Amino acid sequence: MAKKPVTRLQFSKNELTDEKVRKAAAKAERAADKAEAAQVKLPKKTRIQLVRQAAGEKSPGGKLRSEKKSATAAKGKLRFEKVEVPAGETNAMVRAGRKVSRAVVAGALAETKRAVDNADDGNSGTQALNSGTSAVETGGYAISNARYSHKLKQEKQAERLLHKSDEANIEALYQKEIRADPDAVSNPVSRWRQKQEIKKQYETARRTGKAAASGASNTAKGAEKAAKETKSVTEKAVEFIKEHPKGVLIVLIAAALVVFISSTFSSCSVLFQAGGHVMLGTSYTAEEEALNGVDADYSALETALANQIANIESTHSGYDEYRYNLAEIGHNPYELASYLTILFEDYTRDEVQSTLQAIFDAQYTLTLTEEVEIRTRTETRTGTSTYTDPETGETSTETYTYEVEVEYEYYILNVTLTNSGIDAVVRAAGLDEDRLSRYDVLLETRGNRDDLFGDVAFAVPGEYTDYDIPGEALTDERFRKMITEAEKYLGYPYVWGGSSPSTSFDCSGFVSYVINNCGNGWSVGRLGAVGLKDICAIIPRSEAKPGDLIFFHHTYNAPDPSNATHVGIYVGNGMMIHCGNPISYTSIESNYWQEHFLCFGRLPG
Repeated sequence: MAKKPVTRLQFSKNELTDEKVRKAAAKAERAADKAEAAQVKLPKKTRIQLVRQAAGEKSPGGKLRSEKKSATAAKGKLRFEKVEVPAGETNAMVRAGRKVSRAVVAGALAETKRAVDNADDGNSGTQALNSGTSAVETGGYAISNARYSHKLKQEKQAERLLHKSDEANIEALYQKEIRADPDAVSNPVSRWRQKQEIKKQYETARRTGKAAASGASNTAKGAEKAAKETKSVTEKAVEFIKEHPKGVLIVLIAAALVVFISSTFSSCSVLFQAGGHVMLGTSYTAEEEALNGVDADYSALETALANQIANIESTHSGYDEYRYNLAEIGHNPYELASYLTILFEDYTRDEVQSTLQAIFDAQYTLTLTEEVEIRTRTETRTGTSTYTDPETGETSTETYTYEVEVEYEYYILNVTLTNSGIDAVVRAAGLDEDRLSRYDVLLETRGNRDDLFGDVAFAVPGEYTDYDIPGEALTDERFRKMITEAEKYLGYPYVWGGSSPSTSFDCSGFVSYVINNCGNGWSVGRLGAVGLKDICAIIPRSEAKPGDLIFFHHTYNAPDPSNATHVGIYVGNGMMIHCGNPISYTSIESNYWQEHFLCFGRLPG
């Protein structure tokens, strides 16, 4: 790796008043210091160039050239030699030199053809071939050494630190852009695109030397020196070609073929990156079979959890009471697919099984807590009394009953299930900003596959519907309190596992929160759709009134699809308020809700 200039950004005092810009700029400066220190420690670089070895001069191996009396010997012999690369020579300058070299090669090919056509020495072909073989061996030796040096730990460290410095600079520029125009990055997709555009502009500026003044200056000086050196090499190369026409022709044709093939594959790579970068960045890269199969595997874990909870009273028998505080069991399949994509890209079912379990363990927490209460109860006791007749002196025993208050231990098993949601798991996983941005974009675009999990309710955002409650319905004080609390959260998004305004809600979390906080004296805890159904009295549809709960089934791939998977609050006239995506009113008369309707339920009291 040739030494590369380290880019340092400049920010105005006004820009540095923003805390995020200031922190990002300071981080970029620290990264630049480290990268620059690593560059200083790099050993001096060499390259291969042609030089003339005069007759009688020692070769690098220590041997003297033979004193053949010929025109060739009088001129001396060309050979390859390593020379030091100037410190200011950058990749941009090297590429410029290569462009000149390609022109030299084209001219050399033409000169070689003329030399071969005019050659009349019967051995000239053999001599040329030998010279060409020697040149190829020498070139192979140089390439081998270049590959070896590129693997050196010191160079890798310098390259890594330079890359980190560039990343820190891009982040600082990004924070500066956000400060200047917050509306330009108002959603995950625009943030991702803006970051990519800044990165592209930064890399272009760095390549052209415009990212840092010192780098531009060094590049200009290096390019001028390269032009002079190229001219000298050209003159020497023409002389060498005249002496060894056929061999050089073979070598140059082979080299041209290698360059052509390399350029073709490189161009294809660039084309793919340019044309497919946006689609790749916003799409799921695993096969559809793997995406659906992995989601089914995750649902199987949830089914096992639901069965474990359903059997609690048999596996933990002997308690006086079981109290359940259960979050809904379910997940957003797009969150799962997006997270696995940024972790593995193209994955199979087998490759992600251990990761699925880790995500599951982070999403769900089942806690069993034993609680003992000292309670009192009235018990009937039996007593005896002895009576002696004063006249006869006879003694008799009488039995009687009485009641007493006694204390006893009352054993309760509290069963609590929390569901933090996969999204919360992802954001707590310590991802770097690039991966988290990619996750946001995949989730926003749903991997360009809205149809992938089409049967899952609320995975794809729906429409918001408003509704005016008829005045006569509000004469019911209990319902009025419920709907007043519920309407506070209209427009909130659906969040799996959500159960409060701070996290937003899922369907049962929303209904549970409204019930507990509407002021009607209910306290049901955090129940899932099944738990809410269990505390209700099931009523026929003809008796349903505003304030009753309405339950649905098969709205997603739930552990027990025969039971309730969704719940809303009925408001009359075929309408309900529920946590869709977002929380809004909707008609229960639509085909979807009619197909999934389960029952109505009335809360106690």
